[in-house]
Amino acid sequence: MREIDQISGDVLDLSLRIHRELGPGLLESVYEMVLAGKLAGLGYHVARQRPVDIEFDGMRFEAAFRIDLLVDERLLVEIKSVEQLNAAHRKQLLTYLRLTHQPVGLLINFGGATLKEGVRRIVNDHRPSAAPRLRVNNLLGD
Repeated sequence: MREIDQISGDVLDLSLRIHRELGPGLLESVYEMVLAGKLAGLGYHVARQRPVDIEFDGMRFEAAFRIDLLVDERLLVEIKSVEQLNAAHRKQLLTYLRLTHQPVGLLINFGGATLKEGVRRIVNDHRPSAAPRLRVNNLLGD
């Protein structure tokens, strides 16, 4: 199994090449498809638009969200093609990481003039600060 840093490095190297050759402004789905194909060519297992189910308050919600790319079942990659990333994009990926219990994700924006400003590595280091009995998602009286 490859280390997460090696996987991240390969994703970033390919992303830079793709951005240089295709340029900004295409649909996210195009960048996703090309990046997935190039990663598969390097021997990675790549899942595109992986549906993720969540459970909340005793209910199960199927395909509550979709991960753009899941590389080797370890690295989440969220692809954007917007002029500029904002805080909502980072929060979205962090939430995906928390809900899937994954440690690291990459947020890659192909929409800018250069890719340098459009890459963020997001780490899920969430540790609940409240005791289990005080957490909001617990039922009263538990």
